[in-house]
Amino acid sequence: MTRLSKLMTGTALALSLSALAVSADTIRFWTTEEQPERLAKQEAMAAQFLEMTGIEVDVIPVTESDLGTRATAAFAAGDLPDVIYHTLQYALPWAEAGILDTDAATEVIEDLGVETFAPGAIAMAAYDGGTASVPVDGWTQMILYRNDLFEAAGLEAPTSYANVLAAIEALHNPPELYGFVAATKVDENFMSQVLEHVFLANGISPVGPDGFQPLDEAKTIEVLEFYKAIAEASPPGDLYWDQSRTLYFSGNAAMIIWSPFILDELAGLRDSAPPTINDDPTSSELASLTGIVTNFSGPSNPDGAAWGDVRYFGITTDADTDAAMEFIKFSVDEGYGQTLSIAPEGKFPVRAGTPDEPNKFKDLWATLPVGVDRKAPLGDLYDAAMIDEIVGGLDVAQRWGVAEGQLALASKMINSQIINRVMRDYIDGRVDATGAVAAMNAELATIE
Repeated sequence: MTRLSKLMTGTALALSLSALAVSADTIRFWTTEEQPERLAKQEAMAAQFLEMTGIEVDVIPVTESDLGTRATAAFAAGDLPDVIYHTLQYALPWAEAGILDTDAATEVIEDLGVETFAPGAIAMAAYDGGTASVPVDGWTQMILYRNDLFEAAGLEAPTSYANVLAAIEALHNPPELYGFVAATKVDENFMSQVLEHVFLANGISPVGPDGFQPLDEAKTIEVLEFYKAIAEASPPGDLYWDQSRTLYFSGNAAMIIWSPFILDELAGLRDSAPPTINDDPTSSELASLTGIVTNFSGPSNPDGAAWGDVRYFGITTDADTDAAMEFIKFSVDEGYGQTLSIAPEGKFPVRAGTPDEPNKFKDLWATLPVGVDRKAPLGDLYDAAMIDEIVGGLDVAQRWGVAEGQLALASKMINSQIINRVMRDYIDGRVDATGAVAAMNAELATIE
């Protein structure tokens, strides 16, 4: 039984919420969605929740880079807010530090139906037999590819190393068409993110439950050889997100790896980054020609992996627990459409639906307008199979160090850019494959 049902067994929901309001007039909610338009939407949601329950929600914007410091200081002062919208990186450390009420978060998930949440989003915040925080939204990195060219050449979608390499063999014809645009600029986080995805696809992580875990030589050589192949099918130079988007938008790239924040631009909805494949910068033609892959596999990991970023609602140990729980339930149930509408292109639903309507929120999300200078629903721009692929990536989303409880160490390894640098040395022929694996392991082992 929930805390509310223990207190008010048999009472109708409206009466329960009304009684709850007597003991909790206001809760504080920290959000990192602090841009004015996004803040306004959250304040509108708070107003709707107040009207429904009598509980006021004080929406407090917090700059994301300050969130960790502010939470630590508030915890020490016994003055945490009731609910915090936070990134994956804080879920387990805050649970271990006592900042989060993990029992309350787990109860919310169980009340709504754990089976309605994306398994990957639940697994990444697993803690002590429950879940540290309640998943809210997320996104997965994607391989975007020219589906029209793939179909014309009889190629399979780029769901594996082998399929990507086969497509490069068939389509690479520079400068008219590059087979890929790989990330090769060592000091860009974009390269770190892409490489983590490619390593995950082959089942490789530099961390285990006890910390550093040496990279398996044979599996890592498969990664090195694959990445060198896609780099050699790319233009020369130091490449990052800018060149990959520009070349794909001009029709000069068959495949790129990007975040879903490209989806509105791809459809001609943002004047600052228009497709140039034809003479109409507002055209959605390129979107109609594009396919998307989220789950991607290497030869040593046929199940593959998706690189995911998930955001959560944390209930703090200073919270008015029942009121906080009800606000979160509202935000990922009755109010879930408003939650996702804050930025639909980067907020995939981590709940596809309810027990009675399994696709309710996925279908609703596809109707939400995206874009900057023009607006259109994603469902009008991309077909149902694409929507399924986009949302489905969260089911298998992974990140280094999450399952092992070593996310902090993994983040330090990624931020060190060791893997980027050694990969670039290998691509440029300054070290052979065996030497590259040895160099990565030697340097990664020094990070604590």
